[in-house]
Amino acid sequence: MPPIPTRLRSLLMLAGLAVAGPGLGLGLAGPPAAHAQLRAPTTPTEPVQPDQPVYYQADSAAFDNATGIATLTGHVEFWQNNRMLLADKVTYDRTTGVAAASGHVVLLEPGGQTVFSDYAELSAGMKDGVLAGMRALLAEGGKLAANGVRRTDGRINELSRVVYSTCSLCAQHPDRPPLWQIRAREAVQDRDNKRIEYRDAVVDFLGVPVFWLPYLTHPDPSEKRASGLLVPSFGYTKHLGFYTSVPYYWVIDGASDATIEPLIASHNGPAVNLQYRRRFNDGAVTIDGSLANSSGNVGGNIFAKGQFAIDDTWRWGFDVNRASDSNYMRDFRVQGWQDILTSKLYLEGFGQGAYTRLDARVYQGLSSTISTAKLPTVLPRWQYSLFGQQDPLGGRLSLDADAFNVVRDQGTSTQRGRLSLNWDRPAVGRMGDVWKLTLHTDSAAYSATRFNEEPNYGIRGSVASSQMMPSAALMVRLPMMRDAGSWGTQLLEPIAQIIVAPRGSSYVGTHLPNEDSLDVDFTDANLFSLNRFPGVDRLEGGVRANVALHGAWYLGQGSSIDALIGQGYRLNKDTAFPIGTGLRDTATDIVSHLSFTPNKYLDITTRQRFDRRSHLVRFADVLATAGTDLLRVTAGYIYSYNNPFYLYDSSPAPAAALKPRNELTLGATTKVGAWRLRGWARRDVRTNQMVAVGVGGGYEDECFIFDVNLFRRYTSINGDRGASTILFQITLKTVGQFGFHAL
Repeated sequence: MPPIPTRLRSLLMLAGLAVAGPGLGLGLAGPPAAHAQLRAPTTPTEPVQPDQPVYYQADSAAFDNATGIATLTGHVEFWQNNRMLLADKVTYDRTTGVAAASGHVVLLEPGGQTVFSDYAELSAGMKDGVLAGMRALLAEGGKLAANGVRRTDGRINELSRVVYSTCSLCAQHPDRPPLWQIRAREAVQDRDNKRIEYRDAVVDFLGVPVFWLPYLTHPDPSEKRASGLLVPSFGYTKHLGFYTSVPYYWVIDGASDATIEPLIASHNGPAVNLQYRRRFNDGAVTIDGSLANSSGNVGGNIFAKGQFAIDDTWRWGFDVNRASDSNYMRDFRVQGWQDILTSKLYLEGFGQGAYTRLDARVYQGLSSTISTAKLPTVLPRWQYSLFGQQDPLGGRLSLDADAFNVVRDQGTSTQRGRLSLNWDRPAVGRMGDVWKLTLHTDSAAYSATRFNEEPNYGIRGSVASSQMMPSAALMVRLPMMRDAGSWGTQLLEPIAQIIVAPRGSSYVGTHLPNEDSLDVDFTDANLFSLNRFPGVDRLEGGVRANVALHGAWYLGQGSSIDALIGQGYRLNKDTAFPIGTGLRDTATDIVSHLSFTPNKYLDITTRQRFDRRSHLVRFADVLATAGTDLLRVTAGYIYSYNNPFYLYDSSPAPAAALKPRNELTLGATTKVGAWRLRGWARRDVRTNQMVAVGVGGGYEDECFIFDVNLFRRYTSINGDRGASTILFQITLKTVGQFGFHAL
């Protein structure tokens, strides 16, 4: 029978297929002409039905009434629901319901998978069949190839001589093997459960076999969550010996999952780690925990957090962190632990310009130098903040209030209620001068027991006291700008402030506990603060003035120089501040900052404080970065007149507290293409000893990640005299990762 004379990809409908039949479902009700119209592919959510019609187009078509075979040639396109078949030639046998496609065969699958083949025979609505020379593009860059494939119901693909990878071939040398690939004698792609299972599998790197596995499985790249074994980890540590762990990931349901990781080691253990996650309509919960035989004793930890919305205004949450001891956390490489673990339960609310929170906190000390009995239990703590609307006078009233109950087994137990009121009125003068009037009051009431113990070391055991400090401040700034044309814009800004307040207490022999004002740090950041103590348990009083000169030069394209230098003055000395803070005399130390960013390749920021008499540096903090992605260097330096970590261990402070901190850090990174390298070091300049040093590097492309890190800690944790860590990790994207970790 001669072909029907149609050209230019016109849509054809064959009269001989007007009766609904099996296989591809080329059945159409009514006269053929009623269905001779071009329809675009759709993506319905319902499953494909074998009796659904197939729409197609081709350059030419022919039908043999004697054999019942239809032949379509030239740019053939078939689609049924959300499946589409493209080929140079397709023959369809109405008797057997089999469609045979050849020449640039492409099958577009639901979910975005694209299958290429040299030859394909399909039936049952293109869901069953066999393919020769199959290649498939999967989600997340996955690529699957096989000599032959047998399809069942569009859900199971059985593959022979299969290769899988996410690596792209070299454009200049496409015959070269990819960076990595999985080769297997046979494999099964389960599209319902979204898994690929291999048998007799070999993992190649650059075409070289690295290891063989009798069975290997991983999720289909389109699956974000799938139950199954994860890639095992193995290695050696000083505290565990040789160890191995095989995690199992369990998808419990659509809202929760768990990861269970047993660990077996030669010197310690065994152990099991568990992570559980669940999402609710109004919040989420995450629980990380572990249990182990730790050197003959039972050890473990639990890190759990959750947050839940009550309504649009209120929410509550918890964050629980507890562990058996620090040796367990160190030996079993528990992530996220610190010397002090904090657990809290809270309720918080948000309003128009308002915030309130009620919480309770418990602390646990893990280091041998930290006594848990001396750590506080906060039960409870309440705080409230309100920022008001502008009033008829042009000012705004703000309010901060809190109350807490701090309980210690050893040391001072304190109850405090605090109220702070603040009113600000800004104004702008005719010359561009900027004014701000501030009226402020701090007040607090206290009750404390064991006041003669840490951290107060008072002269009495029990005290009840209160304090109040009203103050008024007026600040003026006179910003003067100059347009320097191509040289950018220059700013010169004198700043002055005067504060009037009653003379403050020296707090010598005081009955006022101190929970929030222990460490005083005077820099340009708090030069104009009404209270330069960090909290309100200690209040700065007296008549005083602060002045500064601020200058900046904005050169355009992100280039700038910004600097400030200032000093404070008072009518009377304030002995409430600790010695060495630069705040006790009638004139304070000189504070300054400098930020220099000439271009995108250099950035320097530094803060410093100078003794007002000798001009010696009492505090310095410098951070500088320079370079490009090819080589970027970061340097940091910190110096302070004392070490605040020792200030309040005893009364008076130990000699170690008066020794300055003097530390230097240096780091460098480089990135060339897919390669990156980094290194850093931290050194205590005062003691001339290293604190820590590390070096690492990595490689990452579209299919592969390799990371290696070496870290050496010189400080001691519970007398271990430091430790070294070696970690390398290999990630095959969409498959998994494995690595080696040593301590």
